Amino acid sequence: MTEPGFDKPFDGAISAFYKDDAPKAIRKAIKEGDKDDILEPDYPYRTEMDRDGYEDQMRDLQIALMRMQLWVQQSGARVAVVFEGRDAAGKGGTIKRLRENLNPRVARVVALSKPSDVEQTQWYFQRYIQHLPAAGQIVFFDRSWYNRGVVEKVFGFCSDAEREVFFNQVGAFETMLRDDGIHLIKIWLNVGRAEQLRRFLKREKDPLKHWKLSSIDVKGLAKWDAYTDAIQETLRRTHMPSAPWVVVRSDDKKRARLATIRAVLSALPLPKSTTENADPAICGAPRDMGLV
Repeated sequence: MTEPGFDKPFDGAISAFYKDDAPKAIRKAIKEGDKDDILEPDYPYRTEMDRDGYEDQMRDLQIALMRMQLWVQQSGARVAVVFEGRDAAGKGGTIKRLRENLNPRVARVVALSKPSDVEQTQWYFQRYIQHLPAAGQIVFFDRSWYNRGVVEKVFGFCSDAEREVFFNQVGAFETMLRDDGIHLIKIWLNVGRAEQLRRFLKREKDPLKHWKLSSIDVKGLAKWDAYTDAIQETLRRTHMPSAPWVVVRSDDKKRARLATIRAVLSALPLPKSTTENADPAICGAPRDMGLV
């Protein structure tokens, strides 16, 4: 049941999918899993990280992020962090932990809605360019130009020819950003199917999280395999020496947040940085994480 006075969004379509259409193994994993259990069988940890250890590490990393901000301001660096991943993989929550103690005049989040009629007639990358960082700024893209590689492909929002043009141009586009001095960091958050559905069910019950759900999320539940194919092709074709992907397995949100912050800090030429590297069991290149 959801809270009194609130109907389940999309007429309870997520609960209906869980009851009637989800694979039997997924339903079984959700039904039998305790709150702190990791549902993905090949995830390297069986339970979520304990909160005390997480908060201790997070505090240290928040201080490291403040040092990063000072470096960005003093050096005039431009930092763009692209966040992509499966629905409910934890992009918003991870970005929140990266940004929560930073100066909003320095660090901002860009989360664009679907293109307007005018934007649909423009060069595909055009609407993102105006949001790139100036000197002394950090921009977190909550989804990005990679919509064309995955979501638009899965739902038929672009043609195969348009997607091929995207793949032919994105390498040059990102190389130009790097050549112009922008520090581009690409993070892919990946989550297992059972954990994704469990998170959607929680959102459906919680009116404070209804805003996180969209019709695309609901329709996408039945398109897991199509997403997998599109994700694998996108990562394979866009993981480049000049703009590599960092994949973080986010079945445990706490570990994923810590790993992501460490990955961002490690990707920048910060002076006298003593931050540990991200956990290699859950963070690495697409091939290391089994995505290509």
